[in-house]
Amino acid sequence: MSKTLLQPPGWAAPKGYANGVAARGTQIFIAGQIGWNAQSQFESDDLVDQVRQALLNVRVVLAEAGAEPRHIVRMTWYLLDRREYVMRGREIGMAYREVLGREFGIAMSAVQVAGLVEDRAKVEIEVTAVVED
Repeated sequence: MSKTLLQPPGWAAPKGYANGVAARGTQIFIAGQIGWNAQSQFESDDLVDQVRQALLNVRVVLAEAGAEPRHIVRMTWYLLDRREYVMRGREIGMAYREVLGREFGIAMSAVQVAGLVEDRAKVEIEVTAVVED
């Protein structure tokens, strides 16, 4: 895959993500994944545990398309509690690296929302990936 990080001259380097990504190949769009298992059951109400499970779910869907975390070009995180997300950033970062490795060349957004469709969900993560043709 041809993946180019977009870093405008003079901009401060972002930490843990990319300002933009240009990529060429087959696009994969992964619906919002939440922190439940393959049987649609929550094993935890803890934010970090749900982040880890949502990212594991993303990895499984990527694999269905023959893709890996290195193919991710965009992520959007929908969170119920911005404060908890910021406060637990180090733990979330550890879960991220555990599941996706050190893939930080990804255009990312995080948004606090009033609610998610599943009552126990604390996070939902959407992903776009591109695999070389």
